[in-house]
Parts: sequence; structure tokens; C-alpha cells
Amino acid sequence: MSERAREALERLVVDVPDFPEPGVVFKDITPLLDDAEGFAAVVDALAAAGRDGDGNVVVDKVVGMEARGFILAAPVALALGVGFVPVRKAGRLPRSTYAVSYALEYGEETLEIHQDAIAPGQRVLLIDDVLATGGTARAAVELVECCGGTAMAAAMLMELSFLRGRDVIGDLPLASLMVV
Repeated sequence: MSERAREALERLVVDVPDFPEPGVVFKDITPLLDDAEGFAAVVDALAAAGRDGDGNVVVDKVVGMEARGFILAAPVALALGVGFVPVRKAGRLPRSTYAVSYALEYGEETLEIHQDAIAPGQRVLLIDDVLATGGTARAAVELVECCGGTAMAAAMLMELSFLRGRDVIGDLPLASLMVV
């Protein structure tokens, strides 16, 4: 990761204690999004996960998970010169979809992708704001595979390492810009 991206994260991600409930320290990224230079540095750092060691783009699509993942994934797709694919909560995509459900600590969630969003054989980079328990990322990998694509890597703005999400996503290469 570039020094610019590291500095932007340190300076612009704000801790908000007791949000959304007592005892939780929420990492607010809205100041980062409001800073064009910092946001650009972070987008470049996330996009690096879609390039090889020589800087060549090695993915065909970027998938962003609802909802904050969209904010990061769309500019990453533009930076790589590839298409953006949204993975949404159930019932929010207008055409035929594949769906994957997964457990949360407080219930269950279902994510969907358009059936024609990724062509068989396409290589995909997954982008989200936070890797927590890994359920969302694991579901996104399964959706990419339902389409016939291959998840090549994931890049997250931040990783909550104490929740062990890396264990859930298995051997998928993962780049986390900030580990908490």
C-alpha cells in the first residue's frame, strides 16, 4: 500500500464510540470519502489487488457488496478499466438472479447477483469496506461461481481481525488496507 493511502486511512477514518450500540467502536469512513486526494489514494491501493506484479490488470470484473462496497468498488473498476457488478440484498435486482444465504450472528442474510453479470471464465476482484466474520465475502465468492466466474482476490478497506473472517474465505488472496 502506498504511503499516501496509509496516511489517508490514519487521518480520515474516525472512531465513533458506542455506535450503533454501547461498547462498539464504529469506524466512520465518510471523512475519507469527502477527501478527494485520500479517496483516490485508497481506490488506487484497492485496485492494486486486481493487478499483477508488473501492473497489468488481471481481472475482468469488480464485484462490490451492498452497500458501502459499492462506493469503493465502482471507482476501483474504473481505475482497472473493467466492469462493475453489484451484489445486492434479496429482492433489489430487477432481472433473473442467483441467490446465496448465509448466517449472521443475529439471523440470516441473502445476497443476489444477476445471472448474466459475469460470463463463464471471467476473473473477478471482490471489494468491500469491511471484512468482519467473512460471511458476506464467502457468499459473494459463491455467487461469482454460480455465474461461472472465478474469484481471483478480495480487497477490503478494513479487516476486523478478531472476528476471523479470513478463516471463512479460505485461500482467496486478501488485501486489507487497515487491520483492526
